[in-house]
Amino acid sequence: MSTVEPIVWHLDHLRLLDQRVLPHQTGYLTCRSAADVAEAIHAMAVRGAPAIGIAAAYGLVLAARAGLDGFEAAVAVLAASRPTAVNLRWALERMQRARASGADATALEAEAIAIHQEDLAQNLRMGELGAALLPKGARVLTHCNTGALATGGHGTALGVIRSAHAQGKIAQVYNTETRPWLQGARLTAWELQQEGIPARLIADGAAAHLMHVEKIDWVIVGADRIAANGDTANKIGTYQLAVAARYHGCKFMVVAPSGTFDLACDSGAQIPIEERTATELTEFRGQAIAPTGFDAFNPVFDVTPATLIDAIVCERGVIEQPNTAQVRALLGGH
Repeated sequence: MSTVEPIVWHLDHLRLLDQRVLPHQTGYLTCRSAADVAEAIHAMAVRGAPAIGIAAAYGLVLAARAGLDGFEAAVAVLAASRPTAVNLRWALERMQRARASGADATALEAEAIAIHQEDLAQNLRMGELGAALLPKGARVLTHCNTGALATGGHGTALGVIRSAHAQGKIAQVYNTETRPWLQGARLTAWELQQEGIPARLIADGAAAHLMHVEKIDWVIVGADRIAANGDTANKIGTYQLAVAARYHGCKFMVVAPSGTFDLACDSGAQIPIEERTATELTEFRGQAIAPTGFDAFNPVFDVTPATLIDAIVCERGVIEQPNTAQVRALLGGH
């Protein structure tokens, strides 16, 4: 299990590892209100669907300690911080149910801690289940950051890689840079290096060529929302990886906890896709890289159809060749 702790609860404040400045700096944010947490989520100081949900739960504890009259207002502020990741909504709804059952600030704190601890346990279980699908000497490709930095610890897709490495199964990992925020280059590379996992960085546009010139056994990614039929929303660029993987005979694995499934969404067509400011593409660290005034299309997620997914791994089990019937059979009423 990773020693990285991106989210630390300190009773009267939440301490977040600022992922915007890694790997060259290690900085932390201190959040003392739900608004502080919402801003950290929106600004991507904390990111990764499970981590967002955990942080939001602690944000509601801070709101409750400031006075329960402002609890629902805090829910609204946090819900608006990132629209695509269903874990955020799931965590907020769980905290709301606890509040509706009469939970005070102390009980809400216990609920948030439980959400955090459960995520770590789920990650370890998913790591075990996903690693079992990999052959000895596996060569894998992963996208964005899905490790301890994006979760309560260990990771989802990167957790599978971490578990498989511990079992001696990993020959080589390739990780994408993940434009425009470079989560792969900055964060995934850092986590892989910290643990001595053999890895090489590739440009996002090099993935299909890599699959053409070298055998890749599995593409392993996380998810921000999974529809009832298995369609999966994840970091922009995931869909094209799935298309390239299918063409080149590489298997494609999605790893996410059961809380990432949204059974109210029949298909990926109903998943809202967050779009962010054009300057995230036209500038880099405040320096213009495109002509002044040039516009950009900047969706930060895309949807991979279930027909391109070989396996979805969650803590409850593995869904191979996912479809609506298989998803509901594993999750029931969720």
